[in-house]
Amino acid sequence: MIALGGALGAIARYQLAAMIQARVPVGFPWGTFVVNVTGCLVMGVATTLLTDRLVHPNWRFLIPIGFIGAYTTFSTFELETFRAVTDGAWLVGGLNVAGSVLAGYVALWVGVALTRLI
Repeated sequence: MIALGGALGAIARYQLAAMIQARVPVGFPWGTFVVNVTGCLVMGVATTLLTDRLVHPNWRFLIPIGFIGAYTTFSTFELETFRAVTDGAWLVGGLNVAGSVLAGYVALWVGVALTRLI
C-alpha cells in the first residue's frame, strides 16, 4: 500500500508542479509551493478521516505515508530557497519560506475543518 501510494504521489507531484511552473512567470517556485500547500490540505483531510472515522487500516499507509510522503517536496522547497538566497534573491527566498509555512498551515487547518463538517 505504501509503494502504491508513493507511486501515485510522485506522479501527481511531477504532473502538477510541471503544469503550474509552465504557466507562471519564472522567479518564484510556484510549482513546488502549490504542491506543498495542497499536500498539507490532503494531509489534513486524510489524517482527520483516519483518526476521526472508521477507515480501513490499509488507507493509513496508502495516503499519509505513501501518497503524501512522495507528493510533498520539502527537500525541493529547501533547495529552491537556497538557490534563491545564494543568487541574491533574498526576497524570493524569504517569501517562499514564509508563504509556504503560512499557506501550508492554513491548508492543513482547512483540510481538518472541512473534513469534520462532512
